[in-house]
Amino acid sequence: MKTSDARKQRTLAAETWRRFRKNKLALAGMIVLITLVLIALSTIVIDLVTDNAIYNNYVIKQNLRLRLQGPSKAHLFGLDEFGRDVLMRMIWAVRYSLFMGTIAIALSTVVGVILGSIAGYYGKVTDNIIMRFMDVLLAIPSMLLATAIVAALGTSLTNVLIAIAISYVPTFARTVRASVLTIKDQEFIEAARAMGASDFRIIFKYILPNSMAPLIVQSTLGVAGAILSIAGLSFLGLGIQPPTPEWGSMLSSARSYIREGWHITVIPGLGIMITILALNVMGDGLRDALDPRLKN
Repeated sequence: MKTSDARKQRTLAAETWRRFRKNKLALAGMIVLITLVLIALSTIVIDLVTDNAIYNNYVIKQNLRLRLQGPSKAHLFGLDEFGRDVLMRMIWAVRYSLFMGTIAIALSTVVGVILGSIAGYYGKVTDNIIMRFMDVLLAIPSMLLATAIVAALGTSLTNVLIAIAISYVPTFARTVRASVLTIKDQEFIEAARAMGASDFRIIFKYILPNSMAPLIVQSTLGVAGAILSIAGLSFLGLGIQPPTPEWGSMLSSARSYIREGWHITVIPGLGIMITILALNVMGDGLRDALDPRLKN
């Protein structure tokens, strides 16, 4: 029986991958994302191996005599307003934007799954209390909510993560609640109740595994939104602080020099745009691949 179930799971995964790779745009987005992850991991390894020597000498070290130098063979993306290599700063900024966005969405997913599962499964008063609170949070734009939280808690990486995570909890809670409401009254759930399964077991073993498709898609799209929010907070001076490289803070510090050095604003902007676009098209591809109505 276990062998048959494993074969069925492999077949489902293979079918999902077959449909996903037909979408060339989504496949390109996945390749871009994998490349960014590898870049982020490589910078971490390099810092560990070199004891931050490359980071100190090429990422944050200033050379004011060459400030605002345009792209050249020696510096492919040029130098910024402090004479720092823009390419190196772009590369080192990947890990902050990508990993912080992923961690923030992971936190909001966990909290949203718990709240949405409880609200959808128990319903009635519990559902009303939880979802009305989610509605209050949804009434506030996520960027505005994150800005208010960071302004109240103070500027730090931890507070930025908390702010982004809280602002995305309602989205995941509503997504999970909708899936739970669809699944909880089906026959296999009734059979589990008849066999004496606890509510905890029913939710986490039977309901949530069947709710993963919309959750995966929402998480992928959520990371794109979180990266944009992190860049926005850094642009406003509430996120990652200089000299630490981050695309939003790079844009913020460069906006005063846009006439003297176009490259220091255009390149970080393109980095944000390409990353968000890659995540969005990959999320759309996953949604289509995981949708059973689109098998043909």
